Amino acid sequence: MNTVGLITEYNPFHYGHQYHLKKSLSTTNATHSISIMSSSFMQRGEPAIVDKWTRAKMAIDNGVDLVLELPFVYSCQSAELFALGAIKTLNALNIIDYLSFGSEIGRIEPLNIMASILVDEPKEYRNYLRYHLDNGESFAVSRSMALEKYLKNNKLYREYPFKKILTGSNNILGIEYIKALKKLQSPIKPITIQRKGYDYSDTNIGNKYASASGIRKHIFNYGLESIENLLPEASYLLLKEYISQYGNFNCLANYEQLIKYVLLTKDKTEIQNILDIEDGLENRLINQSQLHNDIKKIIMATSSKRYPSTRIQRILIHLLNNLTGPSIRELYDSKPIYIRILAANSNGLELLNSIKNNSDISIITKFSHYKKYNNEVMEKFLFYERQASDLYFLGLDLDKKFTKYDYYISPYIK
Repeated sequence: MNTVGLITEYNPFHYGHQYHLKKSLSTTNATHSISIMSSSFMQRGEPAIVDKWTRAKMAIDNGVDLVLELPFVYSCQSAELFALGAIKTLNALNIIDYLSFGSEIGRIEPLNIMASILVDEPKEYRNYLRYHLDNGESFAVSRSMALEKYLKNNKLYREYPFKKILTGSNNILGIEYIKALKKLQSPIKPITIQRKGYDYSDTNIGNKYASASGIRKHIFNYGLESIENLLPEASYLLLKEYISQYGNFNCLANYEQLIKYVLLTKDKTEIQNILDIEDGLENRLINQSQLHNDIKKIIMATSSKRYPSTRIQRILIHLLNNLTGPSIRELYDSKPIYIRILAANSNGLELLNSIKNNSDISIITKFSHYKKYNNEVMEKFLFYERQASDLYFLGLDLDKKFTKYDYYISPYIK
């Protein structure tokens, strides 16, 4: 068995994802594939367009063998924490041979060079980083600028466009994946596949390889039928099934009034306790929520070069789910102790048997079974997961509401 791991959101699963899957399998000669997929809320601080079970089914119907849940605690975080949580989980399975991720550059060597610098943190690099942070830049921007300056002395500077590489969101995530592998001294070998078509944030849909962002924007503006030719048939049919069941797709705007209510009623010290809140940012959030009704305007008015909009969005989602900074740090410090199955095919069931034989990690198929493990850390992860699932469906404004979705929805087995 030769297994490739994929870290995904599939929001929704499109032709670019299909290309990446097939290319990953052929490049690594893998016989099996595992996707660890973000659950209800995405890395950029917004709800998935459809729920995690629907997206997991999309993945299986499009050729992935096993889909595991990337818990909310990991999925709605900065690129660094998102990558660390996903890699820690994949590494704990003890059966992954390769990690394959998409990138704008499509070459592993320059990403590996930059990851090594971030792990080793040489003094010259740290000085550059401190300089840009002191000038009020965000951590992500400061780090990119410090890396670019440090790499000017590298003999490969002319061969690789390091500065341009650091403008690619998938390149940046790839660097974080490699960095996490190095920190964990993982035997998993990273490879990268060059992205096909438009960039992640590009909302153009002029060809078959439109980005997920572009597809979502087109769905909200023009309806599901407008993007039928931009998705594999299995994905499109599942989206049709979803809209017939729930009536609409999810987006951050659906939480507008809930976010305003929380900002206006939460005690200021509770807001200060959220990860990434600093330097009076809680005051700016509260003040802007009093001035604007539109969530986009609140986020735009609060964000700055030090606090990009995605950081503000993650803060708001954490606030809705009562996920504090101390809780996040405690859970990240723990080793992965469970995986949760969202979907599998026959190959996926073989993978699960292999995990049982090679890892001591607990496997959860039925949500309620977590109780038999009597593990406090597991219970905390799943407490936030259950809340995130209920929060997700709250945004859909369903006529018939019920809670504890995680207890009622079973994994999809093909």
